[in-house]
Order: sequence, then structure tokens, then C-alpha cells
Amino acid sequence: MLISDNEKKVVDILRGRIDEADTGTLFFNNSFPEYNDEYVGKVLSDFVRQGLLLRLSRGIYLKAKKTKFGIVYPTTEEFARAIAERDNAEILPTGSTALNMLGLSEQVTMSPVFLTSGSARKVKCGNRTITFKRGVPKNFALKGQVTRLLVQAMKAIGERNYNNEWESAISVILSRYPEDKTMTDDLKVMPTWIRRSIIKILNSKHE
Repeated sequence: MLISDNEKKVVDILRGRIDEADTGTLFFNNSFPEYNDEYVGKVLSDFVRQGLLLRLSRGIYLKAKKTKFGIVYPTTEEFARAIAERDNAEILPTGSTALNMLGLSEQVTMSPVFLTSGSARKVKCGNRTITFKRGVPKNFALKGQVTRLLVQAMKAIGERNYNNEWESAISVILSRYPEDKTMTDDLKVMPTWIRRSIIKILNSKHE
């Protein structure tokens, strides 16, 4: 199929930008806003056929890093954050993903769930399925980045399962990543039992 000189110019521009991008970079149909999304999608699909990109899911492409052990895929968090940036949305890891990111669990789920301020959806990335659930504004009211993760991790633990062992592990995290500037405000919007538990840990540090 013949293409016009103008279309060839656009294809060359997109190819050049992808060539300049770091391996591991994710591309979407709207990654080049100066061009029509549908047309960009067709060009990126052509690049998949040419081996320049790898299609991870519908409308999601990866400039893959290839090693002797195979293709290096982005982490779940990198993938989720790229989608959030595309959608201009905030996200929060939940459950075992939050626990794992804080070092409170070694479990890595193949079906991670993120709260989002954007649209609810499920996105398949290789053998993983990432679920984005619509979160209430209060979930995103926390200002501390570690505190945000910590609250989601403690929700996953649950008040009934929370014990001295968990308290000690969380105390270490709060010592390693103090968020003094945001903690006062964050405590006001935490669930009651989590606020009470965090205050207990903070008070013990000042005794």
C-alpha cells in the first residue's frame, strides 16, 4: 500500500522518537498528541510487525529491552503509573501490592489492584491483569507518599490480624521514611483504627 510523502514524514518522525526513547518506555496511541490517535495506532501496529515495538495490550506498546534471558517487562507499578499518567489520574496500590512495595510481604500477585481517580478498568499486560478500581476522594487525600502506601497495606492486613509483629514492622518503615511534614494532616483522614495504631507507634518513638 502506497503512502503519501506527508504520511511517510510522520512515520519517520514517530520512528525517530521511538529510536531515541529508552528501552522499557511505554507508548500509547495518544503518546504523540500532535497527531491523530487512530492514525498513530496504525503506525505503532506497523512498528510491532517490524519488531520495533512489542504490543502489551490493546493500544499499549513497549520498546522492549531484550536480554539473553528474554524480554524485560516493566514492573506492575511502572505499567500502572504509565497508564495513570496517560489518563491524567492518580493511583494507589492496594492489597498485596502495597504490602510488597513496603517490604512487608514477598508475595507478588499476578492480578494487582490499584485504586484510581480515573476510570475503572482492567488492563492485561502479558500474563498479568491489572485492575483499576474507582477510589473515593478520601483515599487520595493523604499527602505523604509512604503514608498512602502504608494505609492501603494496613487495610490489607486488617484490624483483626494486626498484632505486635506488624506493629514492629511498620515502626521500622516509619523510622526509615519519616513524613513529619504531612503526618499531622494525614492522621486526620485515616481510618480510625489505623490512625490509633500509627499514633501509638509515633508516641513510642518520642518516649
